[in-house]
Amino acid sequence: MAQKGVQLDQETFSCSICLDLLKDPVTIPCGHSYCMNCINSFWDEEDGKKLYSCPQCRQTFTPRPVLVKNTMLAVLVEELKKTGLQAAPADHCYAGPEDVACDVCTGRKLKALKSCRQCLVSYCEKHLQPHYDVVQLTKHKLVEPSKKLQENICSRHDEVMKMFCRTDQQCICYLCSVDQHKGHDTVSAAAERTERQRELEGSRQKLQQRIQDREKEVKLLQQEVEAINHSAGKTVEHSEKIFTQLIGLIDKRRSDVKQQIRSQQETEVSRVKELQEKLEQEITELKRKDAELEQLSHTEDHNQFLNDYFSLTCLNESKDFSMILIYPITLHHFDVVTEAVSELRDKLQDILNAEWTNVVIAISKVDVLLSQEPKTRDELFKFSSKITLDPNTANTYLSLSEEYRKVTFMTTEQWYFYHPDRFNVRHQVLSRESLTGRCYWEVEKDVGGVSVVVSYKDSDTANETFGNSDKSWVLNFYKYRYEFRHNNITSHLSGPQSSRVGVYLNHRAGVLSFYSVSETMTLLHRVQTTFTQPLYAGLRLYGPPGNTAQLCEL
Repeated sequence: MAQKGVQLDQETFSCSICLDLLKDPVTIPCGHSYCMNCINSFWDEEDGKKLYSCPQCRQTFTPRPVLVKNTMLAVLVEELKKTGLQAAPADHCYAGPEDVACDVCTGRKLKALKSCRQCLVSYCEKHLQPHYDVVQLTKHKLVEPSKKLQENICSRHDEVMKMFCRTDQQCICYLCSVDQHKGHDTVSAAAERTERQRELEGSRQKLQQRIQDREKEVKLLQQEVEAINHSAGKTVEHSEKIFTQLIGLIDKRRSDVKQQIRSQQETEVSRVKELQEKLEQEITELKRKDAELEQLSHTEDHNQFLNDYFSLTCLNESKDFSMILIYPITLHHFDVVTEAVSELRDKLQDILNAEWTNVVIAISKVDVLLSQEPKTRDELFKFSSKITLDPNTANTYLSLSEEYRKVTFMTTEQWYFYHPDRFNVRHQVLSRESLTGRCYWEVEKDVGGVSVVVSYKDSDTANETFGNSDKSWVLNFYKYRYEFRHNNITSHLSGPQSSRVGVYLNHRAGVLSFYSVSETMTLLHRVQTTFTQPLYAGLRLYGPPGNTAQLCEL
C-alpha cells in the first residue's frame, strides 16, 4: 500500500509537459501546475495568437498570466524526493527518432504500445487503457505501433480506405467507389485480402518447391566447390614447397643486404636530422624577430620606433645550408646497391620467364561449370527470372497492369500514393525485385520507343534520367535503330530489328549483355564491369500515348 501511495504522489507532482518532477513549480489561473520553464516555452509558441491556453484543460487566458513560483509545491516536491519518490519514466520509455510516439502525450512523448486502426492514433500504455475499459472502444482493432496509419486515409475524401479497386489495383474509401472509381470492380479490402491470401499460399508452395530444387542444385555446386578447393589446395601446397626452396637459396643474401642498407640508412638519417634541427631553430628565431618587427611597425611613438629599430633589424649571421641542395647526401651509395640487386634480379627473371609461360598455360586450362557463360537462348532460359514492376517507382503518367509486368504511357496522370522512390521527371519505372547472381529476362515493345534499363537504386536515382550517370546501363530500343547509353555517353549499335530484346546479367562476374530476339538471337552489346550494389530492371517509355512495354513470361 505504501508503494502505491508513492506512485500516486509521483504522478500528482509531475509536469504534464516534460513528464518529469516539477521544477520551480508554478500554478496558472485554472489550477494546473507546471515547471516554470515548460509553461513559459509552451506559451512562447502561442505568442503570435495573443491567446494563452492550459495544455491540459485548454482554458484560455488573456493577457498572458504572470507566473510566480509556488513555494508550497516546491517544498512538497523536495520532501517527497527525500522520502523515496521515484523519478519520471526511464529514458528507454520515451520515444526516440526510430520509435512510434504516443499521439496523446504532450511534451516529451512516450513510446506507443499499440496503434488503433479505427482511431488512427498510437497510444502509450497509460493512454491505451480506455481501449480496454470502455465497451465501445474494446471493439477497435489494435495492432503493433505503426508510423503509417495515415496511409490508410484517403487523401481526397479524408476517409478510412476500407475498399479495394481491382480495376486500378489500389485501396480506396467508400466515397471513391461512387466517385472517380464508379463502375469499377470494387470489393472490401478484407475480401481482397482473403483472395490474395489464397493466391499467396499458392505462390508460397511454388516458391518452396523452387527453393527445394535450388537447394539440391546448391548441394551439387557445393560438392563441385569442395572438389575444386581440394585440388587447388594440393597444388598450392606443392607449389609452395617448390618456391620455398627457390626462395631459400637467396634468402640469406637478401637478409644481409637488407641489414646493411638499414644500418647505413640510420647513419645518414641521423646526419640529416641534426641539420634539420638546426634549420628549425633558425626558423623559430626568424619568426620571433619578424613578429617583433610587425609589432614595431604599428608603434606610434617615433622616438621609441627609432630606438628599437636598429636593435631589432640587426640579424645574426645565418649559416649556409645551400650545399645540402646542391649535393644530395649519400644517395649515390644506395644507387650502387640498387644497381647490383637489379642486375641479380634481371638474371633470375631471364631464367623464370623462360619457363613461366608453361605454368600460365597449365593454369588457364583449368575450367569449371561456373566460368561457362550461356551461348544459346535455351541456355539463357535456365536463368530466366520473373520480374515485376514496382508501382512505388512508376511515374504518374505510367499505368501498370498484367500483374505489374506491363506498363502503358497515359495521357493523364494516374493516382498513386506518395513515395520518395517515384520518378518525377521522366516516364520511368524500376522493378520490385533486386537482381543478383545470374538473371535473364526479355522485354516486348509496342510501336513507340522503349529504354531497357539495368540500374542501381538509391536516393539519387529518383530524379535521374536513366543512362545519364554511372549508376545505370540503358539499351534504347526504337523502331529502326538501337543505342547503348551509360554515364551520359551514347553509342549507336547495329543489329537485326525486332520488337523483343533479351537481357542477361551475371552480377558477380560483372557481365551485362543485350540481345535482339526474333527467330534468331543476336548479341547487340556486352558490358564487362564491376557491380558494387544490387541491380534493378527498369523501363522508360517514349511517345505516342498508348505506347506499351511488357516483361515477357518465359
